[in-house]
Amino acid sequence: MSGVIANNFGSLPVVFDHGEGARLFDTEGKEYIDFVAGIGVNCLGHNHPDLVATIQRQAARQIHISNYYNSKEGILFAEELLNAAKMDRIYFCNSGAEANEAAIKLARKYGWLKAQQEGDACRNVIVTLEKSFHGRTLATLKATGQEKFHVPCFEPYPEGFRYVKAGDFGALKEVFDNTVCAFLLECVQGEGGVNLVDKEWALAAAKIARENGAIVICDEVQTGFGRTGSLFASEELELHPEVITVAKGIAGGIPMGACLYGGIAKDVFVAGDHQSTFGGNPLATAAGRTVLKTLLTPGFLSAVKGKGEYIRKTISDWKLPNVLNIRGKGLMIGVDVTPDSAVIQRECLNHGLCISTAGVYTLRFLPPLVITKTEIDEGLSILKSVLQ
Repeated sequence: MSGVIANNFGSLPVVFDHGEGARLFDTEGKEYIDFVAGIGVNCLGHNHPDLVATIQRQAARQIHISNYYNSKEGILFAEELLNAAKMDRIYFCNSGAEANEAAIKLARKYGWLKAQQEGDACRNVIVTLEKSFHGRTLATLKATGQEKFHVPCFEPYPEGFRYVKAGDFGALKEVFDNTVCAFLLECVQGEGGVNLVDKEWALAAAKIARENGAIVICDEVQTGFGRTGSLFASEELELHPEVITVAKGIAGGIPMGACLYGGIAKDVFVAGDHQSTFGGNPLATAAGRTVLKTLLTPGFLSAVKGKGEYIRKTISDWKLPNVLNIRGKGLMIGVDVTPDSAVIQRECLNHGLCISTAGVYTLRFLPPLVITKTEIDEGLSILKSVLQ
């Protein structure tokens, strides 16, 4: 493999040329079933006709303009997405880490304004979950509740983050006080192992956070845009967050992220507080409009739930001794296995199935939301042959 690209990802030994639906084809012509979808980015799969047509049409009209101005596509997508999310404002950016950086800045300013207004002590602490993952910038790394990401070579990290174990009711009164400005959580922890957050605990944590004057932020970078079978996973937990961060599937493969906010947080940001050169350009927002329209087609999201249930049940019915646990929501699925998940990942690739991992012993499946039953069955057949 060529060494011209920095291999910060530990990339696997394959070079892809093109794709179709949930199928990928490498430069040698070998075919693969895609259970990764660009780590949840290609929500409409590869070469989706509506998305391709939108991108071609918009590229011929206008790709980018400065955020000194507004674009027609940007305004339309903002209105459509805010209406679907029941939010008031949106900040467009380019990635999940950027969306979370925006949310962190918004939360810190909210806390500063509240402290100024009420004469409180400095209110700048953000509570996140153990086993969480929020990005790879310095601030989002520190927000991540996994020590393995806090490596010494990148120190010093920004301060002001506090961690709590999901499901620990007893810790809630200890972790929240008048120094906290926000509670930031993933509704399903992706990188941390595809861990489902208990609804009762999440509601209790959100309640005590708000009682202590904090806002609730849901990191839906991976769970958002239909991945769990709802437009946003926070809907299923009934959290009604003040802030939602999204990226990955938002534009079907065009780099894009967004920070949506409302309620008591809607007027926190003012001109100059946070900006992005490329964020929300016409090409990305046009693609986002097509993705959103497709997801909101009647029956689409319920089909995502059905596909996820089918995958989990099928694997469970195998009753293989090296499959230890299966969990997930919609098409965000974790399978605990033995031996090492990376070994299984490579063997699956050799046999024509692309999967990802989430820790040493967890396989993670994030197939395109448009994946067909035939493609699912083909992928599962390869997985079973590798596991047996």
